This record gives sequence, C-alpha cells and structure tokens, in this order.
Amino acid sequence: MPTPDTALDIRLMNAAARALFALAMLAFAGLALVWVTRAPMFQIRAIRVEGDVGRNNASTIRANAATRLAGNFFSIDLTRAQAAFESVPWVRRAVVRRVWPDRLAVTLEEHRAAAWWHTEEGDDKLVNRQGEVFEANPGDVEDDGLPTLSGPDGSSPAMLDLYRRLKPVLAPLGAQIDTLTLSARGSWTAELDNGAVIEIGRGTPQELLARCDAFVSTLTQVTSRYQRPLEYADLRHRDGYALRLRGVGTVQPAQKKTN
Repeated sequence: MPTPDTALDIRLMNAAARALFALAMLAFAGLALVWVTRAPMFQIRAIRVEGDVGRNNASTIRANAATRLAGNFFSIDLTRAQAAFESVPWVRRAVVRRVWPDRLAVTLEEHRAAAWWHTEEGDDKLVNRQGEVFEANPGDVEDDGLPTLSGPDGSSPAMLDLYRRLKPVLAPLGAQIDTLTLSARGSWTAELDNGAVIEIGRGTPQELLARCDAFVSTLTQVTSRYQRPLEYADLRHRDGYALRLRGVGTVQPAQKKTN
C-alpha cells in the first residue's frame, strides 16, 4: 500500500506530465500554424473581380492591387486587402472575401461622377453621387456637362444636395448652374452657363430655395420690359433684389405669388 508521500509524488508526476503534454500541444499548434501560413498550397493564386468594372477592367484592377496584398489564404488581412482595391482610381468600395482554397473574390462599386470639386489650392477633383470627393484622371470624365462645386472641406454633400434642389428652381431662366460656390462664411453664389451670376446669400436650404423661387417668378417682368439678358442678381436684400441687366441697372422688389 503506497505511503502518503508516495501518493503525493504520483500526483505531482501526473501534474507535471499533463503540463508537459499541454506545452507540447501548444508547440505543435504553433508549428502547424507556421506551416499553414507558409505552405505553398495555400498561396493566393487567383483573384475574381466582380461588380462595377466600367472604368477599369478586371486585369488592371488586379495588377494595381496585387502588389499591396500580403499573406496566403489564411493569413491575408482582408481589411488591408479592401484598402488595396479601394486605392485603385474610380473604385469607391470593395468587398473582399476568401474562396477556398486559394482564391479571393472582390466585388467593386465604382464612383459615379456628379460634379467637379474645385479646391482652394486650385486642384480639380470630383464629387460622386453620394457627395463624396474623390481623385481621378480628369481625362477619364466623359460628361462635359458636370457642374463645378467650390466650398470648404467637408461641405460637398450639402453642396451637391442644394445644387440638385436649385436646378429645377432656376431652370425657367433658360440656363443651367455652371458653378455653385459656398464661402467660408456660409454665403452661396451661383454662376450660370450663360455667364450670369446670382448672389443667393446665407440661410437654410428652404430659405435659399424660397428666395430663388421668388426671384425667378418676378424676373421676367423686368427682362421683358428692358429686353436685356440677366448679367448679375443680388438676392441678399430683405425685401427685394438688385439686378444688373446687360447695359441696364435697376432694383426690383420680390413679389409674392398669388393663388
């Protein structure tokens, strides 16, 4: 019959054996992990590109992003891979996923240009339909009718929204908005494609739209009288607006619409 000291020794030996076994398993798992991350059979061998590829073909996108990809099927960082594809010109968003055992599948969403963005440094960038500023080769832009937005950093979503709302309001003037500018103090100016300039001033979008609507509804009363096209309008007056027609200067009160 084992003595108490012998039983204690046996328990200690069993505990030591279990600890050594656990360490051996951890070491084995570590070696297996190293093998998996380096095994040639798990290297990324193909990248399937889907979604919007109108601006860049799939081969060009793969070539531009591949140099920034690191790791194999298991070790590749999908967040960094996403950033690599989103760094390709005209790519707005990329979703990257693994496809067993050695492929990546990438679904792309491209930017859709809605306007030019003119910076204070004189650089021309682009604004997409979501109001986000992005960089691209100006020569790739096929739409010659894009307006130009110019304002403080971060104002592009609000500027694109107001442009879209102003466009139908000013349409009866027979001209389109060529440039919409927002000053650092929050004052808006619209330049039309016929050269006319409209100082809209400051206010909420609703106030700005109401001001322009009142202006457009009464402008024909002045232009028909003088038979001269609009050159400049200042809508920042409380009860009216100042006009300059080509060769004529006058002030016309804004009249309320009657039902």
